[in-house]
Amino acid sequence: MAEIPQEAREILDKESFAHVATLNADGSPQVTPVWISTENGNVAINTAEGRLKPDNLRRDPRVSISVTDPEDAYKPVLIRGRATEITHEGADEHINELAKKYLGEDEYPFRQPGEERVKIVIEPEKVTVGQ
Repeated sequence: MAEIPQEAREILDKESFAHVATLNADGSPQVTPVWISTENGNVAINTAEGRLKPDNLRRDPRVSISVTDPEDAYKPVLIRGRATEITHEGADEHINELAKKYLGEDEYPFRQPGEERVKIVIEPEKVTVGQ
């Protein structure tokens, strides 16, 4: 496990958007912009069942993440790692925490009827800050 340096944590703690790349069943890349948080030296994202990210990561846990600093697009955080936890437990609370961080809302406002949220914890293997 790679440590997330302080400079990277500061960017991840901002309203920084992350682009998460996973691998489809045919080996082609799938990239999605997401909200991101840090916890216990890992990063966490949130999605819903039925989307490609959780299915792809259950099959192949390798993931690559690019995070753009909203104040300096030329200082990205690049993370390569593995999904170590894909769970429904705490997923609703996590998406609400992200909604607070990114939207200032206490509750995630875009939930669809019957949607089941999924929290994905990613253990970083390599973290780079800057170009």
